[in-house]
Amino acid sequence: MSILVGIRVTYSGLVSFGINLVSIITGLVFVIIVTRNLSAEEFGTWGLINGIIIYAAVINPIISYWITREVARGERPAKTSIFASSLITIPAIIIYLIVAFFTATESDADLNIILFAVILVPVMIFNETLTAINLGQKPQATSYGILAFELVKIPAVLLFIYFFKFGVEGAILASCIAYLTSICILAFYAKEQLRSHFQKEYLLKWIRLFWLPTYRHLPALLHLSDVVIFSIITGSVVGVAYYSAARSIGMLVNNVRAFSKGLYPKLLETRKQEFLEENLIKLFYFAFPLTAFSITFAKPGMFALNPIYLEAAPFVIFISIRMFLNTLNRMLFEAILGMETIDKNPRSTFRDYVKSKLFWYPTLDLIRHGIYIGVLAFLLFILSPKTESTLDLVLYWVVIYLAVEIPLSVYIIRLVKKSFTLKIDTKSMFKYLLASIGIFGLTGLIMEENLEYKNSIFEFFPSVLMFGIIGIVGYLCTTYLIDRRTKLLFKAIWNELVIKEK
Repeated sequence: MSILVGIRVTYSGLVSFGINLVSIITGLVFVIIVTRNLSAEEFGTWGLINGIIIYAAVINPIISYWITREVARGERPAKTSIFASSLITIPAIIIYLIVAFFTATESDADLNIILFAVILVPVMIFNETLTAINLGQKPQATSYGILAFELVKIPAVLLFIYFFKFGVEGAILASCIAYLTSICILAFYAKEQLRSHFQKEYLLKWIRLFWLPTYRHLPALLHLSDVVIFSIITGSVVGVAYYSAARSIGMLVNNVRAFSKGLYPKLLETRKQEFLEENLIKLFYFAFPLTAFSITFAKPGMFALNPIYLEAAPFVIFISIRMFLNTLNRMLFEAILGMETIDKNPRSTFRDYVKSKLFWYPTLDLIRHGIYIGVLAFLLFILSPKTESTLDLVLYWVVIYLAVEIPLSVYIIRLVKKSFTLKIDTKSMFKYLLASIGIFGLTGLIMEENLEYKNSIFEFFPSVLMFGIIGIVGYLCTTYLIDRRTKLLFKAIWNELVIKEK
């Protein structure tokens, strides 16, 4: 495997993926601490806060979207981006407060707690801007920020929730401190870029083209509005608690996206399609077992979070499959966007941008999420007064969540086949799929017969962890023995890790 010049896709992907594996553990520990110490209503409020805050973040892509593209092409807009981020913090806070007040008054969420979470808005904005700067020059540095965030939030949440009994406010404070730590790490790695001069040309360009990144962010805004829609229509945050708990287990496969973190800037830098082929195979190698892992450990995972969420274990299956498809779709979309060059031409007009892939992708995504939110809101409006069970409503929710993703997956795969000349090793891909089903299916059967469900997390979690390690090691050993590409991958991983970072 060749050693890449400039942005090293394999190295940055390995660092990102390795750190994301650590974040899986720390993330689960964080959620366990929160769910074990908060009631369903309180945990639902925490999930609602994460849904509301996306409305405040809708402004930041005006800056962060262009930063990555410009830095990856050798430009130096970092200092200008920090100044611009400080300017947009005020309107972002105002947006959050308006949405928070309306949502809290229409549901049973605690208004004071939701308003207190406004402290997360500025730290999230600066963290995203610094992440965008690093993504353009050294993608693995963004993962160092994630690692710092994950490692700090565990002792912080233990302090505020477990010892001080601060409740949801403790989770907010812990997240805020973790973001501040991440900001320090990201600023350190971006220090050379931050020594650049303020250039009003960049600011004027971002203002002139504000509509494109804002439009591109609308799908995410719609997507994460589901918790707000559910809370307002049902008038309760308990369903959000069940959904958030299931999602924390089902979204493990989402961490595979970190392996391709260097793909987007590398395509911006070189426009070579072969990087996509290699990253797709690596995605399947890790995404198949993580999806199988989430499904196999759905029941013990939900019990570990809190026994009250055990009934929501079947929801993990729908969310896991949806997350797998979404992970694949996002990689393919980013590959298409990485080949677009419309923004390199300073004479490009509004019409040129509208015709470009930079506009086409968010339009497609907006349609997809618009259908998702529209169908969800319609069914909840019709069924909520007639359904007494909150679990039934959440079931409808996750089924819609998956169903909307399937047509998009079919379409994007067909589109990529037309846009790229790819040679995918389907034989290896099916080996990974069968190995995942076989190993984790067997692990699930053994676990079902031998795992004892104890209420004490200190007794229960080590047993679950042991079965998890058995499944993961079994998959790695099996694929190493039956697949030549896996042997090459392991060798490439070793080679990349021993090469000094340039």
